[in-house]
Amino acid sequence: MNLVTVGTVRTSAGEASDEVWGGVESEILVVEPFARGLEGIEQWSHVIVVYWMHEADFNPERDLVRRPRGRDDMPEAGIFAQRARHRPNPIGLTAVRLIGRDGNVVRVRGLDAIDGTPVLDIKPYVPVYDRVDDSAVPAWMNRLMEGYF
Repeated sequence: MNLVTVGTVRTSAGEASDEVWGGVESEILVVEPFARGLEGIEQWSHVIVVYWMHEADFNPERDLVRRPRGRDDMPEAGIFAQRARHRPNPIGLTAVRLIGRDGNVVRVRGLDAIDGTPVLDIKPYVPVYDRVDDSAVPAWMNRLMEGYF
């Protein structure tokens, strides 16, 4: 498997946090060989950013089953039943608001990635593909996400 970095995140968020990413504005600096691939992106209101959480550290004893954010009011859940950053493969995926584009720089809001994060892909958010109207989530996830965005 070969992955290629298509860009890098620039943001004031210098360290990972589990809260309040909704107002964070970031820039994605797309590397020159891929910059032309941004043509037409301005037509979209949202994009999905796929990135490599380069400072994540997966430890199976600590992270395979855990309480989300270490909170005592949360149930123990397996890593594949939550969105924690410490994963076997530290791949991040976030739908964000597209603020604008200037050449090879894409400005977004709500990206939960720290400064220097390698970006693997940028995809337009397409509701027919990306939204599920009848989805269900456990009640603890709703409590966990209060105030996140």
